[in-house]
Amino acid sequence: MLDDSISVPILVGSVFLFAGLLMFVFPPKKINYLYGYRTSSSMQNIERWNFAQKLSSKLMVICGILLLVTGFVGLILFPNQSAINIVGIIESILLTLFLFIKTEIDLKKKFGKTL
Repeated sequence: MLDDSISVPILVGSVFLFAGLLMFVFPPKKINYLYGYRTSSSMQNIERWNFAQKLSSKLMVICGILLLVTGFVGLILFPNQSAINIVGIIESILLTLFLFIKTEIDLKKKFGKTL
């Protein structure tokens, strides 16, 4: 099990926030397999790529902030660190799914079906 001194929502939220800000400030200019929001639908052309990078970085920042708020509120209100970590893991999974689903839906709305 996780060490009780680690708050999962704060740790994961910090990573999401940092990665989202990094992608927003320094978005990948070209379609690549290393850096950025990389799915088959986002990598079809440069217009889709740029749209997906901008949207996913904003969503990642929002998800990071939500996780940080959850983590800090949990630390203040609930003394049981294990419960906070379990909630943080579940929330991290749900927010990651939200980020991917929302970005893919918006790609489909803007550009139509994938080729």
